[in-house]
Amino acid sequence: MPSNDVRILAQAAVPTAAVGALAAVVSGVVAGGKGAIGAAVATVIVILFMGLGLYVLQRTAKSLPHLFQAMGLMLYAAQILLLFVFLAVFKHTTLFNPKAFALTLVAGTLAWIAAQTRAHMKSKILYVEPDSTTSSHDGKPHKSGHSS
Repeated sequence: MPSNDVRILAQAAVPTAAVGALAAVVSGVVAGGKGAIGAAVATVIVILFMGLGLYVLQRTAKSLPHLFQAMGLMLYAAQILLLFVFLAVFKHTTLFNPKAFALTLVAGTLAWIAAQTRAHMKSKILYVEPDSTTSSHDGKPHKSGHSS
C-alpha cells in the first residue's frame, strides 16, 4: 500500500478505535461485561470491514480506474449485506449484548466515515498525473507529446 493509503487508513482507524473504546467503557458500565464485549466486537468488525473496503477501493482505483465508482457502490452494498448477515446470525446470541453491539456498530461506522472524509480532504493527492518533461537539445525542459 502506498504511503498515502496507509496514512488515510491510520487516520480513519485510530478515531474509530477511540470511539469503540469509549463505547466499550460506556457499554460496560450500562450493560455489564456483555455490553463491553458487544462494543468491542462491533469496533473490530467496523475497522475490519471498512479497512478492507478502503484497501479494495485503492487497488481498484490504481488498476481499473474506469470501474472505481461502480466498485465503490458495489463494495458498500456488499458491506451492508455482510453486516445484516452478521446481525442475523448473532441475533439471539448470549455472547454479547446486541443493543450495545448495534449502537457501537453505528457509532463506529459514522466515526470511520467522518475520519476518512477528513483524511481525504486534508491529503494532497493528485487526481491528474502531471506530464513528464524531457530535455531538448538546447537544455531547456519541454513537455513530451504533441508539438505546437
